[in-house]
Amino acid sequence: MKYLKNRTLKSLESGTLTIDLKSGEIELKIAQIQEHLSHTEDLRIQMHVFNNQPCALLYLEALVNTELIQTSIIKPLLESNSGDVEQFVNSVEVAKSSNVVQIGKGLLDGFCVAVMGNDSAAVMMPVAQSQGRSIKEPSNEQVIKGSHEGFIESLSTNIYLLRNRIKSPKLKVKYLTLGSVTNTKVAVIYMNNIADPKIVEECLKRISAIDLDYLYSVGNIDEMIEEHPLSPFPQTMQTERPDRAVAYLIEGKITVVVDGSPSVLVLPITFFSFYQSPDDFNSRWLIGSFFRIIRLISFIMATCLPAIYIAIVTYHSEVLPIGILYSVKVSLTYVPLPPILEALLMTTILELLKEAAIRLPSPIAQTIGIVGGLVIGTAVVEAQLVSHTMIVVIGLTAIASFATPINEFGTSLRILGFPTMLAAALFGFFGISIMMMVIFIHLCKIETLGIPYFTPFGPFHGKGNFKDIFLRLPIWMVNKDSQNGKSSPFIQSFFGRWKRS
Repeated sequence: MKYLKNRTLKSLESGTLTIDLKSGEIELKIAQIQEHLSHTEDLRIQMHVFNNQPCALLYLEALVNTELIQTSIIKPLLESNSGDVEQFVNSVEVAKSSNVVQIGKGLLDGFCVAVMGNDSAAVMMPVAQSQGRSIKEPSNEQVIKGSHEGFIESLSTNIYLLRNRIKSPKLKVKYLTLGSVTNTKVAVIYMNNIADPKIVEECLKRISAIDLDYLYSVGNIDEMIEEHPLSPFPQTMQTERPDRAVAYLIEGKITVVVDGSPSVLVLPITFFSFYQSPDDFNSRWLIGSFFRIIRLISFIMATCLPAIYIAIVTYHSEVLPIGILYSVKVSLTYVPLPPILEALLMTTILELLKEAAIRLPSPIAQTIGIVGGLVIGTAVVEAQLVSHTMIVVIGLTAIASFATPINEFGTSLRILGFPTMLAAALFGFFGISIMMMVIFIHLCKIETLGIPYFTPFGPFHGKGNFKDIFLRLPIWMVNKDSQNGKSSPFIQSFFGRWKRS
């Protein structure tokens, strides 16, 4: 308080203020705001006179654009002598509040607060500084054809990227604030005329019930609302591609955007959604369907290929032709480790190399890849710690897991490979069969917001939409009325012509 009085006296001596602060009410208001903000030293206070009354402008210097304050607030106030503050400032959004907590929240959101000596409410004007990286394609979801835009850390920019593609009045945005310390702004976005109201209500209920001190990213929300936390499969999709998020919005799904996070959350999601890529719809349907099938085959390869090798070498060598069997047996002659330990060793080394390549700068990461793939691989084989065939098998397994468009799902497949290898080492093909049965039973039991994860196969729904599961059929064959169980006119006319011919 003494600091404020000294500052006011200096302002009076310099001619900034032309009247005295009679009751000292403005000092009390400023002191309350300072107390609420823990007397932070980056809170700036400028004293001016407006309408023959003292006026204090408060803002946090790191969060505001000082040039915007000068041109949109200070200059209009100095040029005006009567009226209300909100009538003269050049700002789209002006709010008034007498609640210290709301005023403090406004300051933390990049507002400039005008405190008047004769007004019980403070005027809040947005002057936030916009600092963010440019919009560019995300490095972990690159495509050959299609949009090369990606989400960034700005909430407003991410909503713009969605609204720029869906210019519909039915696109609805609901704002929430999560995190008692961080007060992170969250936007829940969905198509009001397409999304199921029950799913939207359940989603909002779960997100609103989150009680955290801090919220950094959509990963925190994902972990708090998922129904099966022990499942290796992701039950929501995190994406940095606006075109992918828009496609799911049009399908009736919900998108959750968190301020400060470049990824958005899409839910509810199904198993087959993780094998769909924007490239499928930016290419001809034959090409898109071909790569879709390749990705689905990669699911079996990433999960079972090392286990199949272990089972064949350990129990079922008779299934191999004599030429291949001779080559495999020769490569295993001087290897001291059993096949299961070979596979575990090489899989662990692969994960270590991948983590090292991610954490290091790009030039060094490329060197690590070359050293890991050539030097270490060759040295391990020459040292007769693993066989040549195991190197090939682990390499194909890694490629198959990386073929998944969503990296998190590929990691889940590599995790599932470990219990599958143990089952193969213990029981051979029978163990692999049991393990795959357990995996598919688990897939059929998972639900996300009440939607079966393995839709439309688990439980099987005869009237489900099968036109975008294994194949990407032509656009003119897509059933627009699949939700109502009707066939589109295009399909009716197509099959009518086929029957007549």
